[in-house]
Amino acid sequence: MIRSISATSLALLCSGAFGQPASTPRKFELAAIKTLNEPQNALSGFSSSGTRVTLQGYTFLALVMEAYNLKRHQVVLGPSALPPVPEYNYYFIEAKAEGDAVPTRDEFRQMLQVLLAERFNLKVHPEQKQMDVYALIIGKNGPKLKESAPDAVFSGYGGVNGRNQSMKQTKADSAEIAQAISNMFGPDRPVVDKTGLTGFYDFFVEATPEWRINNNPQPEDVSVFSAVQDQLGLRLEPQKAMIDILVVDHMDKPSPN
Repeated sequence: MIRSISATSLALLCSGAFGQPASTPRKFELAAIKTLNEPQNALSGFSSSGTRVTLQGYTFLALVMEAYNLKRHQVVLGPSALPPVPEYNYYFIEAKAEGDAVPTRDEFRQMLQVLLAERFNLKVHPEQKQMDVYALIIGKNGPKLKESAPDAVFSGYGGVNGRNQSMKQTKADSAEIAQAISNMFGPDRPVVDKTGLTGFYDFFVEATPEWRINNNPQPEDVSVFSAVQDQLGLRLEPQKAMIDILVVDHMDKPSPN
């Protein structure tokens, strides 16, 4: 029998699969939740200053993704997790962490897990699911990645060049490269790292997002599959893989502030 988890115990869920620490997390001392029932005119965003955090224009699923640091394909709505929370309501959350220590983003995420459990009555359980994926593997002639300098720090910048989008990162591991490819160029399957690479790399890749190619192809378009091979010396290979997912069993409208 599958057991859903709620309240503070939610934040201790499946430490291996979703990166939760096996300790009681801090909570938000104050939290105000505003529901926005109209389309957003601005991009959603996470910002923090000291012990305060703001999450602007997040759907409920985006809040779950933020709280557990998951991608969209890793969050699944169970059969009982339908309205009363519409999928495309937007939420504006302002909160302050208890204590004086400045939290990291991962610590803010743990507090958000507790907030979702207490204010949305969120109940979830972890599963593994076999999915069609693109495995990021080493190309025939080897990778074209530049090893990062020992004192390099992680950074990432996205750009636009006509119909193309680009991603430049420093000190990225192979899992971060796979995530950047998936997020920036939108292939029709999740991208999972199967390169076996263990170092940190600087890289630049530019391609036409797949949704543009599919909706309105142009002769000059650069497929992400070609770009990954030609620019990075890697390859996207269709495979099946077991993926850690989080199933949402229940959720309510947020309780009043």
